Amino acid sequence: MTSFRSQLHPSWAQALQDLLPLLDGIEKSLLGKNYLPSHENVMKAFSLDLDKCKVLIVGQDPYPTAEHAMGLSFSVPAQVTKIPPTLRNIFKELQSDLSVSQPINGDLTHWHEQGVVMLNRTLTCVAGESNSHTNLGWSQITDRCAQVLGERGVIGILWGKSAAELVKFFATDKIIASAHPSPLSAYRGFFGSKPFSGANRLLSNDGKAEIIWIKKNSAPQH
Repeated sequence: MTSFRSQLHPSWAQALQDLLPLLDGIEKSLLGKNYLPSHENVMKAFSLDLDKCKVLIVGQDPYPTAEHAMGLSFSVPAQVTKIPPTLRNIFKELQSDLSVSQPINGDLTHWHEQGVVMLNRTLTCVAGESNSHTNLGWSQITDRCAQVLGERGVIGILWGKSAAELVKFFATDKIIASAHPSPLSAYRGFFGSKPFSGANRLLSNDGKAEIIWIKKNSAPQH
């Protein structure tokens, strides 16, 4: 079994060096417990080379169901046929923002591979219980992550209250903030916020390649 620290890309291991004992302690506290996502996926957001990170999208904590949680915020495995409501709302906004058809599945790994850090504020939870691991110390690690990315000029897409705690780490012209895409709050400013075109505009201004938010096999909408 690979330890949490060994799942980190070397660049992240360096950036989080003084927090690795905390990470080891969290891992030790979870030994023998039933938690999500599966052990080998907990640090998946940190498997990306720090030098390739361009955008941060912050979630709250993992989906509390085993078939959904996969270590990247908001993403679900490709074989999941019933897309969670929050992700459905993200896809609605994506469709409206970019005039494209909705993605064919909920796997957002292709965002991750292009430099989108898909991070939850808390990286684990008890199966069936949202917000069950908020007191384990994860927020110290995810705060540092936001700080490191903010210092590098990464764009922060911050949805909802939990993500808004990280605003202080980003330059004001690098923040795209709105209500959370959850059905409880999406109508309070998430819909119509155009985060995807907004992030690409900022990347383009910085001379960086834009994110291809929709895979090629999702045809444009006519």
